[in-house]
Amino acid sequence: MVRAVFPGTFDPIHYGHIDIAKRAARLFDEVVVAVYDKPLKKLLFSPETRIALAKKTLNGLDNIRITGYSGLTVDFCHEIDAQVIVRGLRVFSDFEYEFRIALANHSLAPNIEVVALITNKDHTFLSGSTVREISSLGGDVSSMVPKIVEKALKKRFKELGENQNIVPQTSLLD
Repeated sequence: MVRAVFPGTFDPIHYGHIDIAKRAARLFDEVVVAVYDKPLKKLLFSPETRIALAKKTLNGLDNIRITGYSGLTVDFCHEIDAQVIVRGLRVFSDFEYEFRIALANHSLAPNIEVVALITNKDHTFLSGSTVREISSLGGDVSSMVPKIVEKALKKRFKELGENQNIVPQTSLLD
């Protein structure tokens, strides 16, 4: 059995993530969507909420399992006996970043392979930060995330109010 880990913050999970997870599920016996708990960036949702949203959006896919994790991704792979790390590539700049991370992971764990799936053309612009920013400005993200995630975003930004400092405002505000 080949087990793959699809790691990320999933803050929030969006259609690009869902596409990669489903496609990976066709390639591997089991895909573990691993929600990282302590990235070096500000998060909108708690690990528990991100896990719950991922479970709800990927519900019904028998060979996909969602869990949280801490520490190095390769250590997590060893803990659950995963042989593959799955990553998604949207644009050229993703390749450089993912290439460096793949080399570092290979140095740490040569027995774990990295497989990069090219995103569907419809999702090339999607990122968690884009979804968060559009939603924080009251924009329509219904084409980017499932309804349950859209509702969670609206609720969270209402809780945070006008003075939230989680989403840095960039060019979409101009």
